Amino acid sequence: MASERLSSILSHLSPTKSGVAAITTKNPDDVVITLAIRTPLAKSGKGGFKDTPLDYLVYSLLKRVLEKSQIDPQLVEDICMGNVSSAKAAYIVRAASLGAGFPVTTGGSSVNRFCSSGLKAVQDIANQISMGSIDVGLAIGAESMTEGGDRLEKPFHDEIIQNSEANDCMQPMGQTSENLGRDFNISREAQDKYAAESYQRAERAQKAGWFDEEIVPISTILKDPKTGEEKRVSITRDEGPRYGTTFESLHKIRPAFPQFGDKSTGGNSSQVTDGAAAILLMKRSKAVELNQPILAKFVGATVAGLAPRIMGIGPTIAIPKLLSKFNLNLQTDIDIIEINEAFASMAVYCLNTLQIDHTKMNVRGGAIALGHPLGATGARQIVTGLSECRRQKKKILLTSMCIGTGQGMAGLFVNEQL
Repeated sequence: MASERLSSILSHLSPTKSGVAAITTKNPDDVVITLAIRTPLAKSGKGGFKDTPLDYLVYSLLKRVLEKSQIDPQLVEDICMGNVSSAKAAYIVRAASLGAGFPVTTGGSSVNRFCSSGLKAVQDIANQISMGSIDVGLAIGAESMTEGGDRLEKPFHDEIIQNSEANDCMQPMGQTSENLGRDFNISREAQDKYAAESYQRAERAQKAGWFDEEIVPISTILKDPKTGEEKRVSITRDEGPRYGTTFESLHKIRPAFPQFGDKSTGGNSSQVTDGAAAILLMKRSKAVELNQPILAKFVGATVAGLAPRIMGIGPTIAIPKLLSKFNLNLQTDIDIIEINEAFASMAVYCLNTLQIDHTKMNVRGGAIALGHPLGATGARQIVTGLSECRRQKKKILLTSMCIGTGQGMAGLFVNEQL
């Protein structure tokens, strides 16, 4: 610890570092990740979590956090949960944490920025630690899309929707995907080719066991839809990958939103999914003190806004904004990239516009093949991305996603398990 403190002092006296050298420097006050785990991702309405309420899913994951980390729950000062669909999310995270073994002194809150909610929860906890408000915190993202979606129940007030962009906030996500395909000439063929690659990567990763270290099994009750018989099962694997998926098989699927266009389908859009992920954070000095393994350093995250009708291109706004803050080059400095595949339309656009090397992006497949539990995805991407960094022995991880109503968010991490 003394050597790290000396290194920190010297870094202030030496010429200022920039780029990769700056973000990979280790200081006692760094916010670090000591645990990153997730549940399997299950098909909503018919998969392994179809009879599992959100509160039990969160409770089960929190218990696994304590088991895996072996941290004294008395030390965890706050838990922030990203969730989109449940108005009771703040109740759930508080009650589930108490039930799982956290003390009454551990705070709890929920946050909702649509598809970035999991990353927003990580940012919230990291910022509290960085400012000295807390020493140890837990960020989770959780969603039961079986229980409900996030559609508006009624239009906005008439005075609000006199503004055309405010009115566009009511566009369904499928419509925004078709807007991209039409506005930026992203063909059905290009989208299906991209989707096929996502499925094939997920199949390879699952068969090779790459997901095994990031997933914690969840024991739950499953009801037979015909007999009503209940049985206890252990959910251990992602249900989204469809083995043998090809461009040809995807190209036969009918458009999902024919009232808006003919390019987005159930095969080249993200799957409707139930799942959760958790990220344990603290300062580097605290991790050393507690003998917690340091998996990665949280570098930063940012949000950017754009026109709601083309919300899918959000990563192309958020990623350059984030990288500019740390003087990083996307092509030369970033090793692994996780961009949420809300739709193939936006994934293709981001890949081409940002000139990303596809071999670095969504190496294990993305939301098209794995699923997109709305509030969980931002945390799930970190878990998967860091696991892939460890497998490849790579350092710099970038995550990003588009956000409904016209936003993008991006997060930056340094893997320290080389």
